[in-house]
Amino acid sequence: MRGIELTPEDPVSELVELGGQAEQAGFDTLFASSHYNNRDPFTVLSGIAAETDDIRLGPGVVNPYETHPITLASQVATIHEASNGRGICGLGAGDRSTLQNLGIDRDRPLRRVLETMKVSKRLWAGERVTHDGTFVAEDAGLNYAVGEIPVYIGAQGPHMLRMSAKHADGALVNASHPRDFSWADERISEGLSERPDHRGEFDFAAYASVSVAEDGDEAREAARPPVAFIAGGAAKPVLDRHGIDRERAEAIGKKIGAGKFTAAFETVTPKMIDAFCIAGTPATVADRIDAVLDYADSFVAGSPLGPDRSGAISLVAAALDRTYPER
Repeated sequence: MRGIELTPEDPVSELVELGGQAEQAGFDTLFASSHYNNRDPFTVLSGIAAETDDIRLGPGVVNPYETHPITLASQVATIHEASNGRGICGLGAGDRSTLQNLGIDRDRPLRRVLETMKVSKRLWAGERVTHDGTFVAEDAGLNYAVGEIPVYIGAQGPHMLRMSAKHADGALVNASHPRDFSWADERISEGLSERPDHRGEFDFAAYASVSVAEDGDEAREAARPPVAFIAGGAAKPVLDRHGIDRERAEAIGKKIGAGKFTAAFETVTPKMIDAFCIAGTPATVADRIDAVLDYADSFVAGSPLGPDRSGAISLVAAALDRTYPER
């Protein structure tokens, strides 16, 4: 996979234009991130589907808490149909702080994600489903043909990583530093040891925050918002792995939860940017991607892309051109 993520922060028409640029730049997969405070990812994906020919399209990642899993399966299937079979599903447990804003308890996340994936695949295969687990469905089915849609699990913790390797088509590993990917590779290997042969090949995809510009300082400054969200929600072992102060990261998370975004972004440190984003000049970004791909099978360039998203699409594509031909 040579993927890219668009965060629906801009008007839909602009995002559709960026999607077209991504296809022209050589990306083969595009994910639209899903947060209630941004634009609807499925509307964005539908618009991009109408303006592109080959690029695979899907949410990345969507969670099965805000929307009932059966409805979610139908939304993904609709994008698959609208794009003439180019659908892909990025599925994860969702951001805990964002879900708390909606009064949603992210209960049993691993089980919820696994059940959603399995039920979705049955629905897409044309089955009617009765399910009683972390959610309930009674004789549910889709009234239209779908077919196979690959499911990638958004994973960061050890249990979700192992589960994705055992059950899913791939994992979108939310990290940006080789140290984290080395650790994730071990967890994925554990899951692959239990993977049945009939599930086929597994794609370990790096789903990394990237910020690139000709001016490296500008690129690093643009990385502050996504790094704040990552650091504010990072598990303590992840923070410790990079020597990041737990109290400072916790303070960032509290500011984000309170809607004090500017204050949260200003609290981000250079060490956090180094740990949680591939940021800098095109040459720096290419080298960092190359180091990540010592562990991962493929790469998805995630938010913010850069201070100028349109220009960053070409710069990231060029960085990948330097890396992928050598592998």
